[in-house]
Amino acid sequence: MVHKILTDKPTKLFLIIASFFVANALIAECIGGKLFSLEKVFGMIPQPFSLLGEDGLTYTLTCGVLLWPLEFIMTDIVNEYYGPKAVRRISYIAVGLICYAFVMFYLAIGIPPDTSFWTGSQSQNGVPDMQAAFSGIFGQGMWIIAGSLMAFLVSQLVDVWVFHKIKKATGEKKVWLRATGSTIVSQLIDSFIVLFIAFKIGKDWSYQRVIAICLVNYSYKFVMALVLTPLIYLIQKMMDDYLGEKTAHDMKQAAMGRVAE
Repeated sequence: MVHKILTDKPTKLFLIIASFFVANALIAECIGGKLFSLEKVFGMIPQPFSLLGEDGLTYTLTCGVLLWPLEFIMTDIVNEYYGPKAVRRISYIAVGLICYAFVMFYLAIGIPPDTSFWTGSQSQNGVPDMQAAFSGIFGQGMWIIAGSLMAFLVSQLVDVWVFHKIKKATGEKKVWLRATGSTIVSQLIDSFIVLFIAFKIGKDWSYQRVIAICLVNYSYKFVMALVLTPLIYLIQKMMDDYLGEKTAHDMKQAAMGRVAE
């Protein structure tokens, strides 16, 4: 039994993909507390603009958005080869482990720090209080955590549903349509839910401001979904070569709930 699990190619691939999926989601949550200027990444000066009556908007994003597009690519790959049940399973595992991680973060924050050395150990580097820095990085607000987790879970389930609706309509062709289409829809929902919970409920922002910032964030995610579409083809080609044509075909049929011929 154990030998079969360790040598079965589809099983090994699933373990690798699931491990990357969970690790990527956890890292995205951890680095999401840092904001960066997308304009400055490309050497441009931010030019504030208005949208829906909200002034001073720029492409200020969380570092988490650098990794989330990969999460949705992995979702589409698992959807294609293993089916919606597998996507739901790894999504629930990811949410459970992220919750566990944040519980551990808060326990670590609450442990009395060493004040004789550690608290001031980075003063020469501009960090006078390591406890405050540690708390600031790992102690994200509960509304932000709740919003992020809820957005992730709901968007994953929506992605699965849209993906299979498109695949049932188009068959094996048009991988780009079902992969990119499902990501575009689910990313919009993801962007709105996290802002609504974290800032409408958590900080009483106006709906106007929530929607304006949602659209700014979503425009970045929309472009990334299009840019990364070729990566899906590359990963599928690599998986087909590794699995073999017949095994890959049978898995895709089984993922759609069909009996492989």
